[in-house]
Amino acid sequence: MAERILGKTVATVSLSVALASVTVKSSGCCSIPACSESNFSPKFNEKDGHVERKSRNGLYEIENGRPRNPAGRTGLVGRGLLGRWGPNHAADPIITRWKRDTSGNKITHPISGKNILQFVAIKRKDCGEWAIPGGMVDPGEKIGATLKREFGEEALNSLQKSSTEKRELEEQLHKLFSQEHLVIYKGYVDDPRNTDNAWMETEAVNYHDETGEIMDNLTLEAGDDAGKVKWVDISDQLQLYASHSQFIKLVAEKRDAHWSEDSETECRGL
Repeated sequence: MAERILGKTVATVSLSVALASVTVKSSGCCSIPACSESNFSPKFNEKDGHVERKSRNGLYEIENGRPRNPAGRTGLVGRGLLGRWGPNHAADPIITRWKRDTSGNKITHPISGKNILQFVAIKRKDCGEWAIPGGMVDPGEKIGATLKREFGEEALNSLQKSSTEKRELEEQLHKLFSQEHLVIYKGYVDDPRNTDNAWMETEAVNYHDETGEIMDNLTLEAGDDAGKVKWVDISDQLQLYASHSQFIKLVAEKRDAHWSEDSETECRGL
């Protein structure tokens, strides 16, 4: 499990995003108040009711009643486009299988000599970038439940299924998500929505379908926040949203799968 904080590279954001990310006024989103409101007293660095305000990277500073981004300044103040002040917790399910030929044999890369791994990728509706399917952890929700729910909603369009289809889908997802898995990363991540006072943290977990039989019984269908979904070959040529390329690289290393034609090549597209 990678324990280090990913290197801080503040993403360039458009003018529209920058304008939307200035300090939030009390007249803004009524469901998530500004820190200045007298009736809003979040318990930062603690479990605040059902809301987890602890950071996976330890204690963070509070300045003038506002949490400070532990990775440094971003040039944007306030909550910005994120749902909560301080850490915003997400979960990223990385579903993988081996690439196989028509006879069912694993395909190896001609240069590296390693088996080629594939993962389920979605094209995000908000920015048009390819990414790992995933989303925010609901208050009181376990990470495992978030991982399964988000994969079902974004990669299998579970929200639009009938009651019968949902039951059948749940059975297949239970097989996939109840098996042994690899926690790839936990903690702070670079994200274009990060501000000085709100930031993204995630837990990226790899569920591997060794034989491919489980995923053969599931039809990929984009849903919820995903515009498209497909199986993608893993390599250093991937250009994915935020820090997702780094997570995929770690999966390839853990599974001893093909990543680069040159072992010295660094991860691109971050």
